[in-house]
Amino acid sequence: MNSITPIISRLNLILSHLPWSLAAFGLRLFPASVFFASGRSKVEGFSIADSTWFLFEHEYALPLIPSAWAAVAATLAEHILPILLVLGLGTRFAALGVLAMTAVIQIFVYPTAWQTHGLWAACMLALISQGPGRWSLDHVLGLDRRE
Repeated sequence: MNSITPIISRLNLILSHLPWSLAAFGLRLFPASVFFASGRSKVEGFSIADSTWFLFEHEYALPLIPSAWAAVAATLAEHILPILLVLGLGTRFAALGVLAMTAVIQIFVYPTAWQTHGLWAACMLALISQGPGRWSLDHVLGLDRRE
């Protein structure tokens, strides 16, 4: 074990130089692409698709929120939040919104899809905790200079 310790230490040192901006960009981009694609599937042109109204009334029905409100809110959020994430603008707030949507989907819609939802949640928690990195409008505008 002692002979492998220096190798592991050296590898850890090398890998520790990976810039957070690269990791953060991936954490922003890939979940955003999933949510944006979902948002696009909810519309036809500039209108919410009939299938979306049906799904929110029957399959995605949420307690306490009328299905029509939920359909509009989810469709808007799935278009706006991913764009903000990709641009790195208002990243922590956008990530918080996606995290909240993920929790709602997990708890009320697809409770058996916890592996997928866990990955999305982990990405959003990392962004909320560490910020968007230098490759973001938040950084360029001086709104988040943590890195």
